[in-house]
Amino acid sequence: AMPRAMGAGGVASAASAGERYPASISIQDIARLDGQGKSQLHGLGLVVGLDGSGDSGSERPLSIPLTKLYESNGLSLTDLKDVAKAKSVAVVWVEASTIESGAHTDDRLDVTVHAMHGATSLKDGFLVECPLTGPFATDDTLYAMASGRVSIEGSNPRSGRVRGGAQVVSTIPAPKIGSHIKLVIDDPYRGWPTARTIANEVNGTANRLDEDEAAAPIARALSETLVEVQIPPQEQADPANFLARILSTRFSPTLLDLPAQVIVNEATGSIVVTGDVEISPVVVQHRDLVVTTTLPPPVATSADPIITRDTWVGLQTTGRASERARLGDLLEAFKQLNVPVNDQIAILKQIHDSGHLHAKFITK
Repeated sequence: AMPRAMGAGGVASAASAGERYPASISIQDIARLDGQGKSQLHGLGLVVGLDGSGDSGSERPLSIPLTKLYESNGLSLTDLKDVAKAKSVAVVWVEASTIESGAHTDDRLDVTVHAMHGATSLKDGFLVECPLTGPFATDDTLYAMASGRVSIEGSNPRSGRVRGGAQVVSTIPAPKIGSHIKLVIDDPYRGWPTARTIANEVNGTANRLDEDEAAAPIARALSETLVEVQIPPQEQADPANFLARILSTRFSPTLLDLPAQVIVNEATGSIVVTGDVEISPVVVQHRDLVVTTTLPPPVATSADPIITRDTWVGLQTTGRASERARLGDLLEAFKQLNVPVNDQIAILKQIHDSGHLHAKFITK
């Protein structure tokens, strides 16, 4: 195939700093209360209605639960061989996560299912009602019941999702609040700058509430992940209002001094870029694609057209050594050339592995 080529230097520049960041964010946007993380529920289930892509009924991991399913619905089978020809059923691992603040009776949770044996696809299958218990082997409490139509959202047909497929039957409470709390910083924001900023903002809010700018600080950064907050004695009996004011404290996200990041998800085919990510001069070979970024962009003329006839992806700058191409320009070039997302991710990973992509590269 003929190589595709494009100079990305003419793509519109990235948004200004004021457009990249919201005016303010709140503490609860980037942190949660310790102990209020998601709870993982799980169980074993059966997906039925598959178009010949299920497990083999001649194997015991399917024949035993399938026979029990028949028996629980009034049809007694005398021999496991009675289901030996089954091909439309798969044994699956079922998981559901609660929200950070716990879960209450009749809440609905999304469910993920994963084939455990020989099933090749769960497409268009239906998860038969199955019980979900807690994450620990010693906890056999029935927390939810899961069932529903399975949809395939990624590139792996052996894993799927049931939207709102689990109904909570036992409340999963959030932990009680004592004399202090710990704020757990969310993964993308973890670092000393963020912990310091949160502690400073909490102390500032507390001082304004007490109308005492010289009051002793109630918050301190314990690590890159944790910030401890002492609840004032007068608030401990009913801390709801105090916690609401602390968690809703707003500040400029520029105070976090976050590193640039490139976050890719191969399953969903998404690429997220934070900040102005730059690329140093580098050449990457990838199939028949040719992309060249230059600073400043070259100008084609009839006497000197821009023609590329090799199988290399070139990312380079022609100005000062300190100049770098912007990742946004490269992604715009990918878009105009209709480059598949998986190819885009592969190229970005190669550039990062070579040390020329100046950002954290995170694969989901």
